[in-house]
Amino acid sequence: MIEQDTVKLLRECDAGIRMGISSIEEMLGYTKNQELRDVLTGCRSTHGKLQEDINEQLNRFHDEGKEPAAMAKGMSWLKTNMKLAMDDSDSTVADLVTDGCNMGIKSLSRYLNQYQAADEKSKSLAKRLISSEEKLVTDVRRFL
Repeated sequence: MIEQDTVKLLRECDAGIRMGISSIEEMLGYTKNQELRDVLTGCRSTHGKLQEDINEQLNRFHDEGKEPAAMAKGMSWLKTNMKLAMDDSDSTVADLVTDGCNMGIKSLSRYLNQYQAADEKSKSLAKRLISSEEKLVTDVRRFL
């Protein structure tokens, strides 16, 4: 049970971090303010390091991780492009980032509760990812 929950939690973290990095990279193309760009770039770097740690743990179990759900990616892309087509300001970027982070925090918290038998290292990675998302929400708040 421990190994099964561990792998499931790591897979969800992997999918979430892939989605987060992809979204940040997309937002950077619309970001005008250098400070906001720096915040997003810093978070992307933090997420990249977390992704390496998650992949290292997945490799222990000979697992390749998980791609984000196609429906979630599609809906995110549609929402992002519709909002930015109407208003491509830094405020809109910050709003979209906030929404994405909040969805990630909610999902990861649910998985952390669902896979309680996961090992402590995997739980710690999930908590670090949640903390990173919470920090990004706080950091972009001034651009709303």
